[in-house]
Amino acid sequence: MPNRRIFNSFFLGGFECSSHRRPDGRRLDLLSATGHDRMTDADYRQLSAHGMAAVRDGLRWHLIESAPGHYDWSSFLPMLRSAEALGTQVVWDLCHYGWPDHLDIWSKDFPDHFGRFAAAVARLVRDETGPQAFYCPVNEISYWAWAGAEVGRINPCAVGRAGELKRQLVRSAIAAIEAIRAEDPTARFITAEPLINVVSGSPEPQHIFDAEQYRLSQFEAVDLLTGRIEPGLGGRSDYLDVVGINFYPDNQWYLGGSTIPLGHHAYRPLSEMLEEVQARYGRPILIAETGAEGSARPAWLHYIGAEVRDARARGISVEGICLYPVLDYPGWENERLCQVGLLGEAEGWEKRSVCVRTASELRRQQALFEDVAAPEPATAAE
Repeated sequence: MPNRRIFNSFFLGGFECSSHRRPDGRRLDLLSATGHDRMTDADYRQLSAHGMAAVRDGLRWHLIESAPGHYDWSSFLPMLRSAEALGTQVVWDLCHYGWPDHLDIWSKDFPDHFGRFAAAVARLVRDETGPQAFYCPVNEISYWAWAGAEVGRINPCAVGRAGELKRQLVRSAIAAIEAIRAEDPTARFITAEPLINVVSGSPEPQHIFDAEQYRLSQFEAVDLLTGRIEPGLGGRSDYLDVVGINFYPDNQWYLGGSTIPLGHHAYRPLSEMLEEVQARYGRPILIAETGAEGSARPAWLHYIGAEVRDARARGISVEGICLYPVLDYPGWENERLCQVGLLGEAEGWEKRSVCVRTASELRRQQALFEDVAAPEPATAAE
């Protein structure tokens, strides 16, 4: 297939930047917990040495707007300037599960307030770095709606209100896209939604139907964003630019049952899932998050690379693979060290430890994708 090369490197590194509150009220700050906010320059340099000239990274809205309408950029500017100085292309997450304490996420004013914040970010980024920045306005609307408003696992810690929160987050994403485009008409956008497969382990027709409906629900957030459903919400097709999908080893399961392991007859090949996304939306695709833990890291990367090459050979426009998280990080609930990254603990302030087997597999995959490794000028979505 033709080389599109939207990103500066086919493989990207993603920095875990969650900033939500847990049910016990504690706010997480993964950029701080991993030390990335203090080691941004070193982290970008080290990823560049591993052939990654593009990353996903995030802003901490709760730090930037601790008082209504007042923006303190001290937590963000060093990161932005490091990226610019080193030539690292960044997809900036604007809202990664967290928001300022003075706002009510259920309020009708929340989307507009988020839009004003997004506009302020876009002005700053444009003035510091020039036009055509990349943004992910709201990370994982589908997961956030479930975790935050169906089962109460993260803020706003509600139960049975997933549909309501999902639509509020879609309104917020729309407000952010409009506000950013007003400041920078060349800006690019990605979604970052879970890609899942849910099947029935029962021969009963109702159970089979329910499993399929659950599987199809993965598309609801993007369908709302694009106006395919509930157009009164304000969605339009031009709000969808690059379709970012998040895919992990546990993203396939039996309805009401266990995870389907890789290699099982019920496990759906990733390439087929990507083909469905391409057919549904007709937009470029980014594997916005993928990775595994511990000794599974290189094997999982091997699988993802093979499936993406298969998809591209069939004309599916997969434009990049983001290793996410690219740093080991402390778990949300128990602070257990999750060894998921290419990079691990800091060795001084200049570099981090490296997972040697993952680095070796990454080099192998980069060689296999070298025909799409070099960037070319990208144009804004139509």
